[in-house]
Amino acid sequence: MKRKVRPGLALLGVALFLTACARPAYPVVRLQVSPQPPLISISPQNQATLRIAIAAILSPRTTYHVYENLAAYLEKRLGEPVEVTQRATYAETNELIRTRQVDLGFVCTGAYIQGRQEFGMELLAVPEINGERTYRSYIIVPADSPARRWEDLRGKVFAFTDPLSLSGYLSPLYLLRSAGETPDRFFARTLFTYSHENSIRAVGERWVDGAAVDSLVYEAMAQENPFYREHIRILWQSTPYGAPPVVVHPDLDPARKAQLQQVLLEMDRDPEGRATLALLGVNRFVLPDDRLYDSAREVVLAVGGKP
Repeated sequence: MKRKVRPGLALLGVALFLTACARPAYPVVRLQVSPQPPLISISPQNQATLRIAIAAILSPRTTYHVYENLAAYLEKRLGEPVEVTQRATYAETNELIRTRQVDLGFVCTGAYIQGRQEFGMELLAVPEINGERTYRSYIIVPADSPARRWEDLRGKVFAFTDPLSLSGYLSPLYLLRSAGETPDRFFARTLFTYSHENSIRAVGERWVDGAAVDSLVYEAMAQENPFYREHIRILWQSTPYGAPPVVVHPDLDPARKAQLQQVLLEMDRDPEGRATLALLGVNRFVLPDDRLYDSAREVVLAVGGKP
């Protein structure tokens, strides 16, 4: 089977922000200046293709290496080509799913809540990571920061991840609003990094005084690289939220939906699937339960009805 590699979109770029998100246009920090690697595109002209969208939870370079293996695994199991696409924002990824330009999406929790509200985005599978199906929002600071409570970050420079990110924006926004504050009033300056990985680097390298990040990404990076364990401290953590899910459009053919779900749920039953899951940092995929996302819905509703 012939493989064509297509350049992926850069995760960090011009400081523009989709107006559909209805959020202030905070500046974007560019932490990666080297060329980004391509994402996978395996699409012969005469054959149906499984199209997958990946939310920019990680940087493009990391995403490429992780999902290249998943694409190869799915291609082998399904017997058809696979195309993986990443967009610069969570909103753009949702749009690919809404308009059915892709068949399958790996999205963040906040983006799922919005997609569910807007067009009935449907859960297909939920990852189980370290035996858990939940994660948290962390507020992190440099290890030597004088801050001992999140309130001590008043007047500081703070990094958010993405306007639709539950852990990287909506959860800390909920925290601020619960205290009668807004980001503009509370912080001296805020910015979006559009990647939890980049937000963690921004804190570790002291680009910013603090950041809100996905606990799963932080714990994985801290385990892999002692630098982050030594130079970053967790200042605050949220209540548990449902883990970032795998989703589909509600009108996807039921037989196709069942086929894709079965492949994901059975990945942990064969050596190649387990190896691919290990690269994703996932123990296994399990059947979804929408009630797992009730705590996330509470946050989203509290900050304005939808992200």
